Amino acid sequence: MAIAAEKLAQSLEVLHALQSSGVTALRSSDLSRTHRERLLKAGFIKDVIKGWYIPSRPDEITGESTAWYTSFWGFCAQYLSARFGNDWSLSPEQSLQLHAGDTTVPAQLLVRAAKAGNMKTDFPHKTSIFETRATFAQGDALAVRDGLRLFSVEAALILVPEHFFKHNATEARTVLAIMPDASALLGRLLEGGHTSAAGRLAGAFRSIGKDRIADEIVQAMKAASHDVREINPFADNVAVLNAGRDSSPHVHRIRLKWAAMRADVIAHFPAARPVTNDANAYLTAMDDLYVTDAYHSLSIEGYQVSPALIDKVRRGGWNPDGDTQDRAMKDALAARGYWEAFQVVRDSVRAVLHGDDAGAVAERDLTAWYRALFTPSVGAGILKASQLAGYRSAPVYIRGSQHVPMNVEAVRDCMPVFFDLVQSEPDPAVRVVLGHFVFVYIHPFLDGNGRTARFLMNVMMAAAGLPWTVIKVDDRADYMAALEAASVRDDIVPFAQFLARTLKDADPAL
Repeated sequence: MAIAAEKLAQSLEVLHALQSSGVTALRSSDLSRTHRERLLKAGFIKDVIKGWYIPSRPDEITGESTAWYTSFWGFCAQYLSARFGNDWSLSPEQSLQLHAGDTTVPAQLLVRAAKAGNMKTDFPHKTSIFETRATFAQGDALAVRDGLRLFSVEAALILVPEHFFKHNATEARTVLAIMPDASALLGRLLEGGHTSAAGRLAGAFRSIGKDRIADEIVQAMKAASHDVREINPFADNVAVLNAGRDSSPHVHRIRLKWAAMRADVIAHFPAARPVTNDANAYLTAMDDLYVTDAYHSLSIEGYQVSPALIDKVRRGGWNPDGDTQDRAMKDALAARGYWEAFQVVRDSVRAVLHGDDAGAVAERDLTAWYRALFTPSVGAGILKASQLAGYRSAPVYIRGSQHVPMNVEAVRDCMPVFFDLVQSEPDPAVRVVLGHFVFVYIHPFLDGNGRTARFLMNVMMAAAGLPWTVIKVDDRADYMAALEAASVRDDIVPFAQFLARTLKDADPAL
């Protein structure tokens, strides 16, 4: 047994060295046959296609997609570079989506390369690449990001067809909104004589409220004797706040998502009611639901807790030194943290019921909810106290989701805007649904995002005159699928309908 463990440790050292050097796409030649077979058997690597592997976790369930979705972009960058050298790029459409901050794993990645075989290569979990022998990004039309070779923003905007603006409106508007002026774009339009693209882009800029750039494009093209006919490629006009002044695509994306989704929420989620004037009765009803709420919320996150354990923790009868197994200790610490956080959230709800603005309360108290969730784990030495300081400082991934949360810098840009959106939203019911969704879309913490989002949802429920609502672990699959539809396909309707059904379970009169 000791010899086998030592051999596996040697193989893990080789894998660690590769990962430390930035390797995500592991080739057969990167590992000896012995190391490769040993790591495969132990579950530390998984095969993608013949001769190519990715790192994985041994505890990942067979058939689970997390390792693949986590590795997807890094794998593709290294795999394509190994095959085509520098003579490839992603398509203009995919380039724009990435420039817009959309890192959702696509069902099929479109790749252009000089030596492409005009063929499809199947990857795990119904994903694939399709390589085509078409013009790829080079020279000043090329932008390299995290090893991915993209068309520059200007080149991609000129090359994408009109239907891109209708089918990917959020991404198109986001990219237009981060452009401070027309200079780089105009040079490329004039050099190539792109009259159709110029008319389309002038109309697109005007559609988001950037008339100055639209006028500049039209006037410059006409001055160069090009006949430009301005058209709006979008289905409607949406003015983008701070267009041209805010350089973060993520900020524009969440603003645009909120604006685009709120009408669907209003159509599919119950209207707000007057806030109760009996705060004590509301808080008592909350307390009566505590055990049920904690059991389901913790179980959704994979903790193995029972109502009996939750009640024991609540009554102060749990001794962490009495639980010797690591898993049991973590579950109990999570239960204790939930109890402590619930008390802080209870105070937030009380403030809302007494007339404080729910958005302002959330901005003031949300990090306190989060800290309370994990204070017991810090006390037990499982987490460092520094891990409770502010928003996350490392990437996170959502188990089984194609949605890849934004980077750490974007989180810091987006959270103030998120609170602005919540506070400026006039419809309390919209705050319930979009407050929960956009929070988990940003995923600002390393852990506890789901629990914190459900606390936030329920504070907004109180402000909307609606009861504390428990999302049950039995409905986890529908819950996660609805969030996935909103994150990956910009379709908020399933999530609004799911929460409406859940709310009706809490109050059949709705």
